[in-house]
Amino acid sequence: MEVEIGKGKMGRRAYGFDEITIVPSRRTRDPEDIDISVQIDKFKFEVPCLASAMDGVVDVKLAIEMGKIGGLAVLNLEGLQTRYDNPDEILERIAGFSKEEATRKMQKIYEEPIKDELIAKRIKEIKAGGVITCASLTPQRVEKYYKIAIDAGLDILVIQGTVVSAEHVSKTIVPLDLKKFIPECPIPVIVGGVASYSTALHLMRTGAIGVLVGVGPGAACTTRQVLGIGVPMATAISDAAAARSRHLEETGKYCFVIADGGMRTGGDIAKAVACGADLVMIGSPISKAKEAPGRGYHWGMATFHPELPRGTRIKTEAVGTLREILVGPAHENNGTLNLFGALRTSMATCGYENIKEFQKAEVMIAPAIKTEGKVEQRAQKVGMG
Repeated sequence: MEVEIGKGKMGRRAYGFDEITIVPSRRTRDPEDIDISVQIDKFKFEVPCLASAMDGVVDVKLAIEMGKIGGLAVLNLEGLQTRYDNPDEILERIAGFSKEEATRKMQKIYEEPIKDELIAKRIKEIKAGGVITCASLTPQRVEKYYKIAIDAGLDILVIQGTVVSAEHVSKTIVPLDLKKFIPECPIPVIVGGVASYSTALHLMRTGAIGVLVGVGPGAACTTRQVLGIGVPMATAISDAAAARSRHLEETGKYCFVIADGGMRTGGDIAKAVACGADLVMIGSPISKAKEAPGRGYHWGMATFHPELPRGTRIKTEAVGTLREILVGPAHENNGTLNLFGALRTSMATCGYENIKEFQKAEVMIAPAIKTEGKVEQRAQKVGMG
């Protein structure tokens, strides 16, 4: 339902994760009986999670560990790993920058050209670890680099930008034609981000196997302030899920909805799935892993944009191993560890056996859900405080 913003403008009310809650059903189950796995093309993932294509989140070592745990890490093919022979040295330098100088100095670091041989080298290194290889490119650079990555053994390609549309219009360049490129690409393609029903539906019609949903919710992202665009995640995911149903009716083909950003706890991930997500893509929670390459820092892909940065470097102290963060065991009570054990328990508590069933869970608008009865926790800054 639209509400009046002013005499000349109407708008829909949208909701973020903190404004909704999942309602338990009449049935409960044992967590051990719950299946959270997802099958994408010929690839099965026991943990429905993608690690974001950010330099402080994914390098070769973390990608291999992520794959062994059962998830999928996305390597940024336009980041430090493909610009520098020794990215660890550069990551150490970035961790040493003061907050006042970080953006300017990172812009300088990312002026180093992308090297074809390093794209191939990093893909082969991940492949040698015995896991599924996935990497991202922006639409502007896909045609230049995708063949190098595929020849090196890439299994899944992610085409990612702040906002990606099926109909990019330009008077100066010939844009990537997703409707032509994706059906002809020899490996599955995931594309995004999007934040609306119509954009999601149009991207699904390109033949993408998955669509990334989320514009600006990431912990290190400043897009919503710099550009004034974005949609709260609960609404954005629900709209994309509706587009998925429409696309399935039209074509008989299922396109995965991947919630991208804005999820900090197991409860956030559970809400994303209840709103319609098949998988989630997370960055800042994984940047807190002891194996993360960011040395206690996290930043987005647009942080170092040479003309208009749309992200910031944030401090994210290590809280546990990657395995502890994803599948436990947890030694904290605030929902930031064992994220997918929490998803499994949420599904069991609500009586849903798999992700497709959980997408049908009842969701309620509940602005008091995080504060009701939590005065002491908030005052003492423990638990939910």
